[in-house]
Amino acid sequence: MARPVYERELSRLQTELVKLQEWVRVNGVRLVVVFEGRDAAGKGGVIKRVTERLNPRVTRIVALPAPTEREHGQWYFQRYVQQLPTAGEIVLFDRSWYNRAGVEHVMGFCTAEEYERFLCQCPIFERMLVQDGILLRKYWFSVSDAVQEQRLRNRLEDPVRRWKLSAVDLESITQWEAYSRAKDEMFAHTDIPEAPWYVVESDDKRSARINMIAHLLASVPYREVEPEPLRLPARPPATGYQRPPRDQQKYVPDHAATLMNDRSDA
Repeated sequence: MARPVYERELSRLQTELVKLQEWVRVNGVRLVVVFEGRDAAGKGGVIKRVTERLNPRVTRIVALPAPTEREHGQWYFQRYVQQLPTAGEIVLFDRSWYNRAGVEHVMGFCTAEEYERFLCQCPIFERMLVQDGILLRKYWFSVSDAVQEQRLRNRLEDPVRRWKLSAVDLESITQWEAYSRAKDEMFAHTDIPEAPWYVVESDDKRSARINMIAHLLASVPYREVEPEPLRLPARPPATGYQRPPRDQQKYVPDHAATLMNDRSDA
């Protein structure tokens, strides 16, 4: 997708996301969006564009670390339940309870019994969420093996994005087929009418972002909410306040000025 087309449509969609957020807030709606997919499939980039213009007090990103020793002793879904939205909130899960069906299963971080129990309980859990009135949307980001490898290589060589990589992430190359089988098995058990999976083709990041956001907006029956009327008040007359002398405060150095000076010298 050409950048001008992408940026124009992204701006329009982000405006609609603001309207969706206000509708959620005013009407006490609870919206959960699950982002899953292979490593380097572009989930983080989409989440960033979804939340870029939104209010963090209304829209939260949940990206849980590895479970603690205490959490290992809990019901598997328990720590995710604590992150669910209250009325008037949107929660975006950057990976979710589906860790058990993917990386935990493939990498041997859970037992076969725990894995089978998850596949049995997950549809029940999600039906309970939907029956309680939560709007649940699940997106799987699909990327080809060649594009995934190139993106992982780019991260490995880029100091700004190197933090995104771990040894487990790199295993996604050697475990490509194992992850494919795990995804197919997961879909077979959890692609249910009450909470279906939606696949996002993400070899083209720009198209993936536009397609996912457009689908989310189309799937929720939101309406534009009339904003509360606000008026900028007149500034009151001065009462004699004087700002303290500048030499009594500490200022950050003007690094920007040095850059502009260097440019003018060139």
